Amino acid sequence: MVVEQTRKTALELLDALTSEQRAKATAPFDTPDHREWTYLPGDRPGLQLTELTAEQEQHVHRLLELACSERGVGDALATMAAEIILRELPDVGATGGWQGTVVGERYFLRILGDPSGTDPWAWRLNGHHLALHVTLVGDRISFVPNFIGSNPAEVRQGPYAGRRFLAAEHDLGFQLLHALDSSQREVAVVSTAAPDDILTRHDPVADASLLHRGIAYGDLQDSQQDLFTRLLDQYVGRAAQPIAEQAWANLRDQGLDHLTFAWAGALQPGAGHYYSIAGPTFLAEYDNTQSDANHIHSVWRDLDNDWGQDLLAAHYAAHR
Repeated sequence: MVVEQTRKTALELLDALTSEQRAKATAPFDTPDHREWTYLPGDRPGLQLTELTAEQEQHVHRLLELACSERGVGDALATMAAEIILRELPDVGATGGWQGTVVGERYFLRILGDPSGTDPWAWRLNGHHLALHVTLVGDRISFVPNFIGSNPAEVRQGPYAGRRFLAAEHDLGFQLLHALDSSQREVAVVSTAAPDDILTRHDPVADASLLHRGIAYGDLQDSQQDLFTRLLDQYVGRAAQPIAEQAWANLRDQGLDHLTFAWAGALQPGAGHYYSIAGPTFLAEYDNTQSDANHIHSVWRDLDNDWGQDLLAAHYAAHR
């Protein structure tokens, strides 16, 4: 159902674009830069959101709503709101509207492949601190790599003082850390210094060997495991329910006991800190070190299914 709704929405969006807009927004599925991405400032391939009319914008919002949970949509739009605050722009578009805002110049929409056919296709929304990649293969969807960041993490002055972004990713990480006893913390805390960014950066293929192991889910008490799963759900729960349910099923099939939590840096908020959650295929990273520890980078990746690679392998094997 979600796949067909996504297909229908993408086709409606393409029909609503001018020929010039469509040329910017589309590319073949096998385009050489398919897996290139970044969360740094700068231009991307695709159609800038500021070029959308109000009607076209509604289709993009619908794509977001089909791929993301309500919270996931909110986090994506909040990233853009943080950009407005960071650049000290007027509050135009801070609730998610892009029409007429210069912030939209930093975000790009792209559709790879043909949604009207039976072959795999994808859509993505990329820009500063936001990288959403949705790959559709048959009746299945891949939601990763999924990156959301924010600068600032907390607004410390001005009319928005006190507003926080990605607050649960921050708070639950510290809650889990502080719930550990001293012996558990010795295992979980892998360094007194946090890295200056997520370790996997924006590589097309994530290298899990860069991450430290930390403490295993299976070595935690029940209350600690509850915090662990709540933190884990901050990442999986960015996806719409059908996608998230499949991700949770995959995690349980592999065994939650194999997941680990690793911490680096300050043990209290206010100074640079980092954590990761890693398993046989699952990978999530959070880093808050830049801008005096007020600048978050967070990512969810799947070592098997980034860019839908597992789904694509099965598809091509079935259609040789």
